[in-house]
Amino acid sequence: MDKEKKILSLLGLAARGRNLTGGESQVLDAIRKGNARLVIIAENASDNTKKKFEDKCVYYEVPYRVWGTGESLGHGTGHEYRVSIAVTEAGFANKIVALMDE
Repeated sequence: MDKEKKILSLLGLAARGRNLTGGESQVLDAIRKGNARLVIIAENASDNTKKKFEDKCVYYEVPYRVWGTGESLGHGTGHEYRVSIAVTEAGFANKIVALMDE
């Protein structure tokens, strides 16, 4: 299994286990409340959207990655389209970051 499929599989597991939140306002809330362990922003998100999430993540010291497309993130998490998602469980977040950074 290639790296992208492994990451999407982990995101799917996190979504089914309710360890993931998606959608702009829900992700921003998770960052502000300290629940987000990792934020993933789609590569095809608008520049303003990327900047908004990157700034929030830096301010609240939440790790983030720009990865995948809105379609792939949505499909991997059981939705049609997701520009941003927040992983709220540290184990999933650490494994996903390790796969993305290798």
